Amino acid sequence: MLRFDEVAVIDRNAEYRGIPAEELMENAGKKLAEVITDKFSERPVLFVCGTGNNGGDAYVAARYLRDEWDSVDIRLYLVKSEKDIRSEIAAKNFERFEGEVIEDIEWSEIDRNTVIIDAMLGTGVKGEIREPYRSVIEKINGLDNPVVSVDVPSGLGSDVKIDPQLTVTFHDIKEGMNIENSGKIEIEDIGIPEKALDHTGPGDMFLYPSPEKKSHKGENGRLLVVGGGPYKGAPALTAKAAYRTGVDLVHLAVPSSIVDVVAGYSPEFLTHPLEGEKLEEKHVDKILSLSKDCDSIVIGPGLGDDEDTIKAVEQLINEVESPMLIDADALKAVDENTDFDPPAVLTPHRGEFEMILGDELREGDIERRANSFVRGRSVVLVVKGVEDYITDGEQYRWNDLGNPAMTVGGTGDVLSGVIGALMSKGLDAFTAGRVGAYMTTRAGDKAFEDVRWGLIPEDIIETIPALFKE
Repeated sequence: MLRFDEVAVIDRNAEYRGIPAEELMENAGKKLAEVITDKFSERPVLFVCGTGNNGGDAYVAARYLRDEWDSVDIRLYLVKSEKDIRSEIAAKNFERFEGEVIEDIEWSEIDRNTVIIDAMLGTGVKGEIREPYRSVIEKINGLDNPVVSVDVPSGLGSDVKIDPQLTVTFHDIKEGMNIENSGKIEIEDIGIPEKALDHTGPGDMFLYPSPEKKSHKGENGRLLVVGGGPYKGAPALTAKAAYRTGVDLVHLAVPSSIVDVVAGYSPEFLTHPLEGEKLEEKHVDKILSLSKDCDSIVIGPGLGDDEDTIKAVEQLINEVESPMLIDADALKAVDENTDFDPPAVLTPHRGEFEMILGDELREGDIERRANSFVRGRSVVLVVKGVEDYITDGEQYRWNDLGNPAMTVGGTGDVLSGVIGALMSKGLDAFTAGRVGAYMTTRAGDKAFEDVRWGLIPEDIIETIPALFKE
């Protein structure tokens, strides 16, 4: 079953992987026409269309039926006007129809033999259905005509919806669909490439949690970064990446010996000194207190692997109540018996993953071992490599973006900041992992176009905002 918010993701990623949206619409419309032909051969058909791609699928199907059934009425009714069609490819297919378009309709005069095709509203519609769609849905539901919905019944998940006898859906059943609310469901393959389904891509940016217009400071993410000690720059890179990802506030808990240096990297940082030169168990209570005012926590950048530090990390993993990300030396506090509650994201590279497993990985073994490690736990793995592998044991994505210049030290700290920020903004661990992996590597690829082998982590950070424009 496909979530509503994944539909646009897959469409955009299909285009990225070589199948244009126009081709997908053509395939969908052709499949719809074939089903109508099979079920209702040469009966009059009235396509009731909205202004988006759902309507575009119907325009294509209407063209195919018009070409095939010369003597049968194939008509389009636009719930709004032609100028309201908001999809460029839908508008193009509307022009290609060249058949009868009805501007006004008298529902009581529709012949009972006419098949009604519901192509008004697609996926993701919520809340109250507004006019003129509301009245049209009520009119169609009051008819005795056979009704076929395109992809999903218009209004599904809202306060009023179409009650079809048949729904022709594309690629997979959509969230919430069943025989009671959608009638008989026929799933049609429209040629979505496999990599649009199991790899990240620009469509994943549709999952980014954009701020509400009326939101206030702190409502779009408060992140706590626990790091630093032997390495001063790592927690700063994580914090900078988080800010560029759109988080409102970043708190940094770092040893007092380096707090001034870390604070000096940026005036936006909210620094909290931990007495001494390294993270120790005596600091755990303070960190737990800080974490209560934050939405997520990143543990690891620049911590070092002192024995006392690793013990403190183990205690934090057991006691922190916010979603967390574990990276770098903090991964040494994790093994196959570690429990995570609340959810956690681990971001090891291959060598660190072998350390966690206590075993060497054979070639091609990452997917199997990663799935086995996370299954039954509240944890997501982002195994970094030439291709990153992201999994929660049930869902997975490969991320094949990135370039050889990103082997420079600090890119992992950037990734931690991006994923941590997305978690603080409310994304679940798996979605934060896949979107964060895409954002970091895509920013790295865009920066690489300008600086080539001179790429440094800050180039990636400063390129992240360009992804929102894309």
